[in-house]
Amino acid sequence: MAGQDILVEAFVDLTETMVVNFDLVEFLHELTVRCSQVLDADAVGLMLADHRGQLKLIAASSEQPHLLDFLRGNADDGPGLVAFQTGEVVVCPDLALDDQGWPGFSDQVNDAGFRAVHAVPMRLHAEIVGVVSLFYRSPTDLPPATARTAQALVDVATVGLVQQRGIRERQVLAEQVQSAFDDRVLVELAKGVLAERLHIGVDEAFEAMRHHAAASDRRLTDLALRLAVAVDEPLDIIWPIRR
Repeated sequence: MAGQDILVEAFVDLTETMVVNFDLVEFLHELTVRCSQVLDADAVGLMLADHRGQLKLIAASSEQPHLLDFLRGNADDGPGLVAFQTGEVVVCPDLALDDQGWPGFSDQVNDAGFRAVHAVPMRLHAEIVGVVSLFYRSPTDLPPATARTAQALVDVATVGLVQQRGIRERQVLAEQVQSAFDDRVLVELAKGVLAERLHIGVDEAFEAMRHHAAASDRRLTDLALRLAVAVDEPLDIIWPIRR
């Protein structure tokens, strides 16, 4: 599929996700996956600012535990923090050549197998509410045209964040962000419960939850709540039993 077609498909699918049975955690996860596909990134993390202005991971292009741990551990340093503080796209084509004053961050990124990192701010009017970070395993530039595409995709994330309530005031935005954090914690708990009960990986459990929620026309967070509070779910539907 041509790059332009992939981009169009991403916007169409994301728009449909916002219209039908909207679930913010599922939507933001899907957006990170689409960013990875459209921008050829090896990993993508989306962080929102809490009420103290600290960035916290809310979605990633993969639920593999080692990637989530890496993204959480690097939320308060590097290009993501700079993009959040300045409201500007931060481009780091090769951290091995130029760490821009982040030696600790660069070492951790290198240890995780990445060489390039780009960060795109999430803007709501004059306020920066979060950041999307793109990680690449080889040196990779972010040309102006690609940066504009990245910003357009990130702007969709901001629209998704505010679309349910027509957010205008800072207090309401803070409440919506806190709700997103709470939903993410609930999904983390549920996928752990499901992984333990079915003896599968947590990333497999997450994908099983997503597929079951979509197939049954339910919100991911509603399904997560049932699993987290130990309400019986038909596990052979969520994860088909192998005879």
